[in-house]
Amino acid sequence: MALLELRNISKHFGAVHALNDVSLSLDPGQVVGLMGDNGAGKSTLAKIVAGNFRPSHGELTMEGRNLIMHRPIEARQHGIEIVHQDLALCDNLSAAANVFLGREIRQGLGPFKVLDYATMYRRAGQIFAELRSETRPRDLVRQMSGGQRQAVAIARTRIADARIILMDEPTAAISVRQVAEVLNLIRLLRDRGIAIVLISHRMPDVFTIADRVVVLRRGRKVADKPVAASSPEEVTGLITGAIEHAL
Repeated sequence: MALLELRNISKHFGAVHALNDVSLSLDPGQVVGLMGDNGAGKSTLAKIVAGNFRPSHGELTMEGRNLIMHRPIEARQHGIEIVHQDLALCDNLSAAANVFLGREIRQGLGPFKVLDYATMYRRAGQIFAELRSETRPRDLVRQMSGGQRQAVAIARTRIADARIILMDEPTAAISVRQVAEVLNLIRLLRDRGIAIVLISHRMPDVFTIADRVVVLRRGRKVADKPVAASSPEEVTGLITGAIEHAL
């Protein structure tokens, strides 16, 4: 049984059909590369899974049970987290403060509670160690490399015990070495049984780390197949329309 299944998902914004009858399944410990040109519907699909949008038609199920969400917090309650392309980090705060932002640990009695910085620093340090990241809990985000920033964003999903992580262009605009760091982070998450949806324009990243590749074009799914059974040339053809479909 699939961890998450989308059946005939459509999303209309007035006369604009952003998605049309898209079906997709996701298993634990699986990395699915979601590809397509700008406006293909990738972000809309991710926002439906993350609880930002309700589908106009179709249904979502998680382990066979209907999944109806009205807000992102409901998706998080089901173990679905999203790492946005802009990462949504506060540059003026430390790594640990960003990891626990909005989920701070407090101590005290009744209304007299204060932030438990020691516990947050310790827990953040443990997560960075699990992710094999050089990021330190007290480091300021504005002083970090792109790879370290991704580690902070991913660490936020770890404190929530995520079962599914949507990653939107995690390797955009970072160096080759930092790309390798991010791909290693994805491998570690996969090896812990977490399902990953990798939204990317970078063909080498998808063919390095993904198990399956799904291609959207103009709101429709035109490919869903194992990476080993496809090629960058085929995916390029599917994205541009030179190849009609490869399901």
